[in-house]
Amino acid sequence: MANKRQRKRPVGDAVEIPMTPMIDVVFQLLIYFLVTIKPVDVIAHLDVFRPQAQEERTQDEVPPKLIRITVGDFGYMINDRRVGINEMETLLQRLASFDRTQTILIMVLQRSRHESLVRVLDICAQAGLTNLSVVSTN
Repeated sequence: MANKRQRKRPVGDAVEIPMTPMIDVVFQLLIYFLVTIKPVDVIAHLDVFRPQAQEERTQDEVPPKLIRITVGDFGYMINDRRVGINEMETLLQRLASFDRTQTILIMVLQRSRHESLVRVLDICAQAGLTNLSVVSTN
């Protein structure tokens, strides 16, 4: 028989590693971890504060009244009555002289200017009113 020549590999060539089995192992591990993971129950860790039962109010206590200030592109309204900025400042100063803890709800319409809201907040701060709520409406 004739001598067969063997081809010699060049020294610089790298040996190829089959990637298919490695990818299969990675996918198997991924599936294993996805199946065995125990998700954390977020709802079980939420703190819920339920309101306490209130004692009956005595007849002497008056529930707090709510003053609604509406800020719109048309100007200002206090409890559905149009007022100017100077009149509103006077009314809020007078209100603050009676009760500084009075609840003030500031309703800002979508088309109103930001400057108008800042004016109302400044007037409330100057009057010393601290119990303010700002709500954006359409």
